[in-house]
Amino acid sequence: MKILAVCSSGLGSSFMTELNIKKAIEQLGAEGVEVDHADLGSVSPGSADVIFVGRDIAEAAEGLGDVVSLNSLIDLDEIRQKAAEALKRHGVAVPNEG
Repeated sequence: MKILAVCSSGLGSSFMTELNIKKAIEQLGAEGVEVDHADLGSVSPGSADVIFVGRDIAEAAEGLGDVVSLNSLIDLDEIRQKAAEALKRHGVAVPNEG
């Protein structure tokens, strides 16, 4: 399974979100998940199974597939919860879910 963290420029906030998603997935104990980051302009439908974006660009990301909108890019509780939901939607086991 592949997750992309996406922001407008593909540099700062998407990289930070990628690191937080990786931390959340490690805490959840999920395996076989690739996480990367990119800019919105280079992502197309099929680029990833799940795309995490900040709510500021959620509308622009519509149509890219399974898009998860985050209220905060640094709230690890929100990221962990939404990552667990996304993993389960795609059939990935979440052994350490709260």
